[in-house]
Amino acid sequence: MPATTRSLAVAAILGGLASAHASALRLDVDRYTVAHQQAILHELDGLTRLKSVAADPAGLAATAARLKELLAARGFETALFTAAGSPPLVFGSRESPGATRTVVFYAHYDGQPVTPSQWRSDPFVPVMRSGRLETHPRDIDWTKTQANPEWRFFGRAIADDKASIVAFLAAFDALRAAGRAPLVNLKVVWEGEEEAGSPHLADILKAQTARLLADLWLIGDGPVHQSRTPTLYFGARGAMGLTATVYGPVRALHDGHYGNWVPNPAVMAAELVASLRDSDGRILIPGFSADVRPLTKDETSAIANLPPVEAGLKREFGIGRSEGEEGLTMSTMRPALNIRGIRSGQVGAQATNAIPIDAAISMDLRLVPDQRPERVRAEVETWLRAKGWTIVSEAPDAATRLAHARIVRLEWEPGYPALRTDMGSPAAKAAIAAASDAAGGPVAILPMMGGSVPIYLFHDIFQVPVIGLPMVNHDDDQHAPNENLRLRNLWDGIDAYAAMMEMRW
Repeated sequence: MPATTRSLAVAAILGGLASAHASALRLDVDRYTVAHQQAILHELDGLTRLKSVAADPAGLAATAARLKELLAARGFETALFTAAGSPPLVFGSRESPGATRTVVFYAHYDGQPVTPSQWRSDPFVPVMRSGRLETHPRDIDWTKTQANPEWRFFGRAIADDKASIVAFLAAFDALRAAGRAPLVNLKVVWEGEEEAGSPHLADILKAQTARLLADLWLIGDGPVHQSRTPTLYFGARGAMGLTATVYGPVRALHDGHYGNWVPNPAVMAAELVASLRDSDGRILIPGFSADVRPLTKDETSAIANLPPVEAGLKREFGIGRSEGEEGLTMSTMRPALNIRGIRSGQVGAQATNAIPIDAAISMDLRLVPDQRPERVRAEVETWLRAKGWTIVSEAPDAATRLAHARIVRLEWEPGYPALRTDMGSPAAKAAIAAASDAAGGPVAILPMMGGSVPIYLFHDIFQVPVIGLPMVNHDDDQHAPNENLRLRNLWDGIDAYAAMMEMRW
């Protein structure tokens, strides 16, 4: 049975009483949201002004302390967990009378680094605008007027993930204002180093296992489907980063005198990339996909049921073709090797007629179940050696340069595996039904998000379902300058969080 059909069947089984309950819940939450828009936006504005980026440990600490205060003010038991000097992980817990299930709501409060000159305005002073920047929007003083749901709030980490944090808090407030109590015990885990690869998360989770036990983890990270349909995802790709440096002559050389004789590292870098992937994104390493777990029939059906978005996205992005013909979501179900950047020599007015001394390639690999980072690393290195490359871990000395024709230095970043969980579990069916009730209709079901979040840890350590509850707009420019949040997504997210707090299974 297709996933969307299954979600409707689950909702039908609940009967008229459940439907009336869901409608009343949405009405209560929406009434609260309309009446408290200013307070909700002020809370988001205040959190965004805190510089919670890795380069500012004090900003991370201040953000964690503020989040702890916000939870405590709502009656949550709170704590800050750290490991080996990591930013604080914010923990909150609140029991609900009579509840037999416990749900952990995860998000991260840290954001990507910023280059202020690339932003229209200060990344840490949120600005409300009437639309995306390419539409030439006007700035709006949102404190003096009712918000338009199509307005955008701009600031670093405002969508990724501070909006999810504020949506959780507002949903809890809405239930309390309506005289409702959550039907599940609530736990909160808000992490402060997800954008740095979560290097300490496993240690913290293992040290605090007893306090973090639950029946379900909900992950408030990532955008909704590009059709703007409210979305659930049941996994995320893993990730690995790699910098490869290719070496040429020890000094830049005149390309008229030495071109065609001295190997050009920029050309060698292009050849290296072309040996790893083709123009459709297919990875060319033999056996690279041998460990890939095939999609199930239900997962394939869920993808087939998604609204088509490819034609509109091509217009939005200004591209004349896509890599492959399988469609956007299906393409994110396979491994990927992305070239983040290539540097060699100079271009434009700084260009010289010279052979550069080296070329650096920055790349990231997206992994899918059941690939493991250590095996992927071994496969990449074995393939490069087979193509004639000598791999080094440090800059080569003179003897190494003379002894080998093709030298590449590989610097691997820590990686983690992917996760794809069961879409048919009782918890999954309950989440689909709750999300559909909150949305007033079927939601988009993604077997796995194309982006990467280390949610495999939650499954590996706690052995419970892990489900993604994204809420922000697909065009939020997360990880880029001028990150933004469409307000309609915030209001929908509050509905979704409230529904998950009153979930039954």
